[in-house]
Amino acid sequence: WAALPFVTRRGAIFAGLMLCSSVLLGAEARLAKTDAMLLLTVVAAMGALGRVYLSWQRGEDPVRPPWSSPAIFWTALAAGILLKGPLILMFVVLTIGSLAILDRSAVWFWRLRPVWGLIWMLVLVLPWFVAIFWRAGDTFFADSLGGDMLSKLGAQESHGAPPGVYLLLFWATFWPGAPLAGMAAPAVWRARREPGAQYLLAWLVPSWIVFELVLTKLPHYVLPLYPAIAILTVGALERRVLSRSWLRSGAAWWFVVPAVASVIAIVGAIMLTRQPVFLAWPFVAAALIFGLFAWWLYDDNHAERSLLNAVVAAMFLAIAIYGVVVPALTPVFPSAEIARALRNVVCVGPKAAAAGFHEPSLVFMTGTSTLLTDGSGAADFLGQGSCRFALVEQRSERGFAQRAEAIGLRYNVANRIDGYNISQGRAISIAIFRSEGTE
Repeated sequence: WAALPFVTRRGAIFAGLMLCSSVLLGAEARLAKTDAMLLLTVVAAMGALGRVYLSWQRGEDPVRPPWSSPAIFWTALAAGILLKGPLILMFVVLTIGSLAILDRSAVWFWRLRPVWGLIWMLVLVLPWFVAIFWRAGDTFFADSLGGDMLSKLGAQESHGAPPGVYLLLFWATFWPGAPLAGMAAPAVWRARREPGAQYLLAWLVPSWIVFELVLTKLPHYVLPLYPAIAILTVGALERRVLSRSWLRSGAAWWFVVPAVASVIAIVGAIMLTRQPVFLAWPFVAAALIFGLFAWWLYDDNHAERSLLNAVVAAMFLAIAIYGVVVPALTPVFPSAEIARALRNVVCVGPKAAAAGFHEPSLVFMTGTSTLLTDGSGAADFLGQGSCRFALVEQRSERGFAQRAEAIGLRYNVANRIDGYNISQGRAISIAIFRSEGTE
């Protein structure tokens, strides 16, 4: 839908395939996070914004401008704000500002009916903010804006990296579309003053520069910019203006990525689980075959054929990794193992408190009644009744033991789960303590 103002219907389907088969979106779609939903709201908002902008560029001046684009735009902004705070506003403001500078006019923005749109956005957003303030005071806003956002600017989240990292990661995270994007880059630059290309570049370039300059870097931050790249690439593909220079050698990337990913996935599974995961091998072989076809059959007049082969390769690779290898990697899913252990207890209605391991997946798997605390708080929780369990990560066990001794708590270890916290990139060991007499 967002691509239709820029390319044909067939091209829009190719852009959608390019995006939905990308490595980054495939990973984000399988994580219990808001980034994939943020992508939806950004695509909706930018698609509506693009329709209005191109209508103005074509000189259209309808007597009764439709309300559909403004309604989608402002509703998407409200949904994006509720999902991730003001981040979606950055994409929109930078795009509008860049276009205003390039065109020396932003009069077209009034076609979005900003007065009524702002009112509608506030109607959708304010009740939630009022409810949050009523429940938690200004702590939530201070932590979200003053803590979380400033920590990203200052690389206090331990994910700092120099500028240029996103450009390097792009060739893996946007695969299988990345090789074609590289071949399309020269043509896109030549067409940069055309209204469609200008809008898509205004969506892409300013925000990309901001993300490169911000110290904290995580791969998914640039995901809302990938639709613009997909549409620009398909536009060049439809015009048959893909580069015929050395960039054509990038077609080999369609085979290299599944080859490398397959080796890493299978070897990693064998190292972690001591199992050869034979079920993944046929899917890996299919991914390699279609990746090889995409590479060998590439030529300027049949680039779509290579892209479709690469998309099929991505599909088989996803089945192998997400359907077979990842479920076999039980150490990287400690929350699931903890939930399974709590379901197998004898007592009725177990309650849990977690210390040192506060991942959202734990609350999702064990229930929202799970108390998130520290070691001493877990000891106090365990002493408040029967059928209670303290989930204490190894680094918090000393505080738990000291508090348990101070209050005279008698307990034992019901189970110990060793795993790996992928969000923090470190090995963890979680002891499940129970008060004496609890089964």
